[in-house]
Amino acid sequence: MGESAQSATAPPPCMHRLGGPMIEVQGLCKSYVSYKKQPGLRGAIRGLFHREQQTTAAVQDVSFIVQEGEFVGFLGPNGAGKTTTLKMLAGLLYPTRGTARVLGYTPWERHDGYRRQFALLLGQKNQLWWDLPARESLELNARIYEIPQDQFLRRLDEMTALLGVRDKLGIMVRELSLGERMKMELIAALLHEPKVLFLDEPTIGLDVVSQKIVREFLRDHNIKRRTTILLTSHYMADIQELCERVIIIDRGVTFFDGKLANIIDRFADFKLITVQTDRTPSGGIESVKKYGEVLEHSETLLKLKVKRDRVIPVCKALLDELPIKDIDIQEVPIEDIIREIYSR
Repeated sequence: MGESAQSATAPPPCMHRLGGPMIEVQGLCKSYVSYKKQPGLRGAIRGLFHREQQTTAAVQDVSFIVQEGEFVGFLGPNGAGKTTTLKMLAGLLYPTRGTARVLGYTPWERHDGYRRQFALLLGQKNQLWWDLPARESLELNARIYEIPQDQFLRRLDEMTALLGVRDKLGIMVRELSLGERMKMELIAALLHEPKVLFLDEPTIGLDVVSQKIVREFLRDHNIKRRTTILLTSHYMADIQELCERVIIIDRGVTFFDGKLANIIDRFADFKLITVQTDRTPSGGIESVKKYGEVLEHSETLLKLKVKRDRVIPVCKALLDELPIKDIDIQEVPIEDIIREIYSR
């Protein structure tokens, strides 16, 4: 029996209660089974009769609740299980065990009512047709979600204006820059005004200006539409500007769920200053240790770990003391912060 026939006879799922949790996850786990092949011809022949099985846990025990309108950062180092979790919540993967409810639906049951109320945007995946103008892909999405033409045109006009891509609608997707393409992908994900939005690295690879535009757009959309958003990102700026709350997982397990300010105060109270110069300090490397922890140094490069409240005075002092060719100030990579939290 086809999917449409099944959905017609199946009882409707429990609908989301107004003001209640939008996302409820309990003990979610996803494991993959693979088979190891022994090397050589003998190993290949042996594999025909006996295969060695190996189980890999991508997600082991993830639990959290997200309320309506929250903008939550979902963090962890590479391989922690973030994308796998989002795919389960989007209904693309079946869990090995555990439960999840989004908008009152079980995601992997793939009810049509659920699919019309959420969106998943993967920063490294394309949903737009590569060889068509962006507008045609967006019109196709509007037809799929049965959006009335007047609403489609109004939403399209509003979002393309906010993202600065109104004049790019007639250009082939393959000819758009990475930043322009990501903005079009974001428009495609939000055309049907989903109540829940899963974002996986939406600003990856974008230049600083495009990152800022996308962040401002997402912040305004969250405030105006009360869209519940779960965001994964390796850019600390994304998390700091958009999320008050963060959930951190590592090795498939939740080990922090709370306010971002608590993490920054405890584990990220410093920045990295990298200086390129023509010569080493006159007093040697010992003379710059007063400014912060020396992470790296050579005849032409100096990298310091400096307290946040001392970054500006330290930069001024270095500019006065050294013939500086270039100076760069960066946030500590989110992976380093997470690693430090986990180690403690």
